[in-house]
Amino acid sequence: MPLALPADALARRAVAILTTLPVAGALTAWGIYGLGSYGLALFALTPLLIGFLAAVVNGYGRTATRVEATVTAFLALGLFTAGLVLFAVEGLICIAMAAPLAVLFTWLGAVAGHAAADRHRGGSLLTVGVLLVAIPLLSSAERGSPPPAEPVTTRVVVAAPPERVWREVVAFSPLPEPDEWLFRLGIAYPIDATIAGTGVGAVRHCNFNTGSFVEPVTVWDPPHRLAFDVRQQPVPLREISFWDVDAPHLHDFFVSRRGEFRLTAREDGTTLLEGTTWYYHDLRPAFYWRWWSNAIVHAIHARVLNHVRSEAEKSPAPASAPKHGPRDSGFSQ
Repeated sequence: MPLALPADALARRAVAILTTLPVAGALTAWGIYGLGSYGLALFALTPLLIGFLAAVVNGYGRTATRVEATVTAFLALGLFTAGLVLFAVEGLICIAMAAPLAVLFTWLGAVAGHAAADRHRGGSLLTVGVLLVAIPLLSSAERGSPPPAEPVTTRVVVAAPPERVWREVVAFSPLPEPDEWLFRLGIAYPIDATIAGTGVGAVRHCNFNTGSFVEPVTVWDPPHRLAFDVRQQPVPLREISFWDVDAPHLHDFFVSRRGEFRLTAREDGTTLLEGTTWYYHDLRPAFYWRWWSNAIVHAIHARVLNHVRSEAEKSPAPASAPKHGPRDSGFSQ
């Protein structure tokens, strides 16, 4: 029995969108709040469903162009995204990060949905049913033990000997307000660091604008190496939104495990300073989100290491300090 859908193009588009939004919204809410899953089901299959379902309903039983199907799908995606912001499910930062995936899979869904509605009407409804089952199943399957922590290292060369650099690494003075666009958009950034005690067992606090990293020292080897675990950490960002967004992914999805600074004296009297963080994120596809998270960690490292370099180079040099030769002023990743 054919579905009773309006023949008018604008009315059909409205029906397609109004059909798609509650279905995608319900699956998203269940995946995030019911299962606590931020994976392929959310970032790939859900936008695929949005594109496919909107295109199928738009073209079912009538002649529609691929452009019509694509426009309808992206209107549905846009209204779906606006709903996430309106109902404080997500903020603009995370939506912007996920946008490339959402746009790609919505477009793929629209192309496939248009072709299915045009040629295989029965098959198109079956495909919708398969997606409706696959999304919650995949959300459930993606929950599991956290992945292993992996290191990210950033390096700078400081025109000062390790002894002077060490003083600035252990606890550093307040940093100026950031001008990097990542931090201005809401990514958490370091503001200073303090330490209680000396040696192994001392507790370091690296203070961010969202709270403090509590870091018990595990290696104290002045002026060569300082290492620490992370016992407590603040949320990784402040969302841009009309509301106070406290999305589940702000807690226990981006986790720092430990960190260290290594200081290596160079023959020209300068110091190679390396900052390393071991962390994991529980977002999928991992390769995509790892690109974002690595860039953020490097930006945080760079902010700290630049400040340490500036403060160490301003400190008075010992009378016997060797003359400085040419130095590398950039970062390596």
